[in-house]
Amino acid sequence: MDIITEPAEYVFAGNEVWRIVVLIVVIAFSLFLGRIFKFVLNRLKPKLEARKQSLLAIASEAASMSVTFLFFAFGLRIAFSFLIIPDGFQSLLFTTLSLLIVLAIGHFVYRQVDVIDIWLKGFSKDDSANIDTMLIPIVGKSIRVAVVILVILQAAQIMSDQPITSILAGIGIGGLALGLAAQDTIRNFFGSLMIFADKPFNVGELINLEDKLGVVTEVGVRTTKIRTLDGHMLTVPNGNLANMTIHNIGKRQFIRRVFDVTITFDTPPEKVDQAVEILKEILKNHEGMNEEMPARVFFDDLNADSLNLKVFYWFHPPDYWEYMTFTEWVNREIFRRFNEEGIDFAFPTQTIHLAGDKKRPLDLGIKEQRKNNS
Repeated sequence: MDIITEPAEYVFAGNEVWRIVVLIVVIAFSLFLGRIFKFVLNRLKPKLEARKQSLLAIASEAASMSVTFLFFAFGLRIAFSFLIIPDGFQSLLFTTLSLLIVLAIGHFVYRQVDVIDIWLKGFSKDDSANIDTMLIPIVGKSIRVAVVILVILQAAQIMSDQPITSILAGIGIGGLALGLAAQDTIRNFFGSLMIFADKPFNVGELINLEDKLGVVTEVGVRTTKIRTLDGHMLTVPNGNLANMTIHNIGKRQFIRRVFDVTITFDTPPEKVDQAVEILKEILKNHEGMNEEMPARVFFDDLNADSLNLKVFYWFHPPDYWEYMTFTEWVNREIFRRFNEEGIDFAFPTQTIHLAGDKKRPLDLGIKEQRKNNS
């Protein structure tokens, strides 16, 4: 091949062996540089963490995962520029190399989104910052999706050699059919938007969802994950969740307890009054009481087998385990005080009167009938 016909960017002419040698050297050198940078970034991470520069440490770790691929892609592109490629393969080869570079850059940017996630999590811990912890994973996922979409669009432009506007128009036509096939996904996406707008709960809060108690661990674009109290992971589509009745236990201001204390029917009236006063004394200015919501005790009902005392009290703040400790103390005090005063607790009973019992004669009106006959 005549040297004059070769493109000007090719440095080496004449001997194709030298071109292949240069190709191998450039590829090897790019891989070597990539490994060197990866080694330096990995060694840099603990030093940055020691200086409490966590964001830079995360950035260096994320870069170390993609820097070798990035150098390799650019190295291939530079290396093949030294070869004289036949016209039939030149377009295919350089299109492939351009796609490889786009993927390498996209991978590098995709990994760097971890820095945004860590920054938002650290920023949300600041009390002065008004950032919903539910939005933090969504922001990261949205950026990652955007990066993937941009990489796909750029790859499509390289392969088709068409402007982005033409590609977007084609996607718009095909998007209608895709949207019809992905109705559930779209419904879940809009369900997540409704959850973010209404904010019925936040990550880390305890909720009751159709008689299932659990802590919200993650709110995604499509589903919400809830860790139930028995340890199971419950995954609920956001489209369904937006239409459910959600009891947010984590946002309650207090825990209310309503219970009955039953005493026997043969309890004298003065003992009934004493029982009511004992319950009021136990709950007077009790632990966790709000002055605007004092405990209430009433002699409210005459049951079939007992006298009923209704008790109400409210515990603040709504710490469940503190509430249970206080509840145990209340129960012990009621049991102890009632026993000291000789007030008997009632339980379901039946009294059977037997015929011939001298204490409770059961003549069924026989004596009255005999008197009338005489």
